[in-house]
Amino acid sequence: MSYYYTYILTNKRNGTFYVGVTNDIARRIFEHKEGKIPGFTKKYSLKMLVYFEVYEDVRDAIAREKLIKKWRREIKIEAIQTVNPEWNDLYYSLYS
Repeated sequence: MSYYYTYILTNKRNGTFYVGVTNDIARRIFEHKEGKIPGFTKKYSLKMLVYFEVYEDVRDAIAREKLIKKWRREIKIEAIQTVNPEWNDLYYSLYS
């Protein structure tokens, strides 16, 4: 079974946010960290994975991505702090 991920990247606590979706979160975040993806995330050095959700249906992941992108900044911060109060880079927890 394939899984799909909606995720939030930042450059620091309460920094700039990027919301994305992928079917391989470890690979995708690695690409962000290495600067392999031109555009917004590279320009603002958004390399910290601070939030993610898992879905079995890609349509659900995409719908959630679109919804999160519409959230006010305060709601995004609240969501992050609920699951990741220390604002740790969750990329490293993907391998544990």
